[in-house]
Amino acid sequence: MSFKHIPVMLPQAIGYLNCTPGRIYVDCTLGGSGHAGAICKKIIPGGIFIGIDQDIDAVRNAKKVLKSFNLTIHLFHDNFIHLPEFLQQLKIDAVDGILLDLGISFDQLESSGRGFSFNKDEPLDMRMNLKSSTTAEDLINSMAEKNLKEIFYKYGEERRAGQIAKRIVTQRRRNAIRTSKELAQIVCDAVPKKASFKQKIHPATRTFMALRIAVNRELEVLESFMDNVANLLNPKGRLCVLSFHSLEDRIVKHRMKALGKGCICPPGLPECVCNKKPLVRILTKKVLRPAQEEVANNPLARSAKLRVVERI
Repeated sequence: MSFKHIPVMLPQAIGYLNCTPGRIYVDCTLGGSGHAGAICKKIIPGGIFIGIDQDIDAVRNAKKVLKSFNLTIHLFHDNFIHLPEFLQQLKIDAVDGILLDLGISFDQLESSGRGFSFNKDEPLDMRMNLKSSTTAEDLINSMAEKNLKEIFYKYGEERRAGQIAKRIVTQRRRNAIRTSKELAQIVCDAVPKKASFKQKIHPATRTFMALRIAVNRELEVLESFMDNVANLLNPKGRLCVLSFHSLEDRIVKHRMKALGKGCICPPGLPECVCNKKPLVRILTKKVLRPAQEEVANNPLARSAKLRVVERI
């Protein structure tokens, strides 16, 4: 299976990673290997590249795309939350750059057959890693109405979360909801026609996004990773994060700010007693966005936000 995916904000991400020959870089989310290939070109000769993805198709694709590079390459089929374990396994203490692209790939939307797209008629799966036990179908058909409402509102910022959850529960009493097409139609039926006409996006967009986030525990994983990532970077090593959702960006922004903060003693103390030192320097004082030309050529880039820190 060959991935069809355009890497988002490629020049900016690679530029900020400051890829240097002979050093060690990690792509935590291989996707179509667009970013990975660009990194590998920059770190020859002598560099080490580590790639991770929880989608086995992305790992298989990376093996094909990256095999021509004369580099030490390590690929892992798993979640990036396990990067510390992989580094320990490779006897690597820290790395010189980490890229985290939190977006879903075009290939996953169009060709995975897992129900990520509301435009497809596919099994309602939405697992990034097929080894995971819980599917979107499981959640849709078993969760209490109030919990579905909470997921749609919290993760999708869906204003009509209550109406959609209620319609889902009513429908599943008649028949279990099995496919992405069924779910998309239920969501559309729950949204008043006047409201759907006013929206710039498909009525099911936020519901599908929220469900995907819940199935893959994306925000929990991101929070945990960001709390510990500074320890994985060498001095002057950089972390670049591409997010596509306001909740993701909020987590990244706040965690980066916390890592860059020094003393946390209460105001008024004559001297610092906490001895807390900043761990990183924030390189993107304002979040970076893709240019209009890139968005025109690749609509999946429209909501991308890039933030970068450097280990002190």
